[in-house]
Amino acid sequence: VGVAFPLLQALQRVNGRLLEENPSESLLFDVVLITSDSQQQQQSSRIISNTRHHGLEISRFCFSSEEDFTESLLKNNVHLFLTTDRDEAAQASQKGVFSALLNGKVASSEQLRVVFCGDAVIRTDAEPPSASQDAAQSFWAQLGEMRRRFGMLDSPLSLVLLTSRGGRESCGTALQTLRSRGVNMDEAYSLAGAPRSPILSLLRPHFLLINHLED
Repeated sequence: VGVAFPLLQALQRVNGRLLEENPSESLLFDVVLITSDSQQQQQSSRIISNTRHHGLEISRFCFSSEEDFTESLLKNNVHLFLTTDRDEAAQASQKGVFSALLNGKVASSEQLRVVFCGDAVIRTDAEPPSASQDAAQSFWAQLGEMRRRFGMLDSPLSLVLLTSRGGRESCGTALQTLRSRGVNMDEAYSLAGAPRSPILSLLRPHFLLINHLED
């Protein structure tokens, strides 16, 4: 839970700003905490009280076995599963749940920062549709609609495109794909084969929407 504190705080800021603009707003982040860690399950009461102590808004807590955590995702109708574990991301994707990698090194930020991997965007659009890809594109559209609620300046949500392979053409293709899905980027970077770790250390996104099999 500690790793996710900055993310949860940033999510709540987005929700708060949306409700300031429209008290009846329904397009809000709804957080479900799911853990299959047996030690954490033994400390379930402490985890729940700690999140409340820090003012973190978590609507549901699910303590499941390692074998059943994907069923918990499906039962709770999770649109995006965030984890630091690539194997868990792979298992969730196989069940049709869109998954992404949580950045455990992000510093606390006033702005929720999300990085789209352009290479995964192009691949998802080109491959035959699957349950996981449909879930990904649905979440993209929701995120894009949420971003449109805010102006160009002082937005609590920032969407960034990052293409690792190819040049400007690949970046342009990914931008067009996202725009066709209703998602406009605040920033875009084309690395043309250069490692992405340096730029990620500067961007410090809360999570990365990439293919879980990538490095």
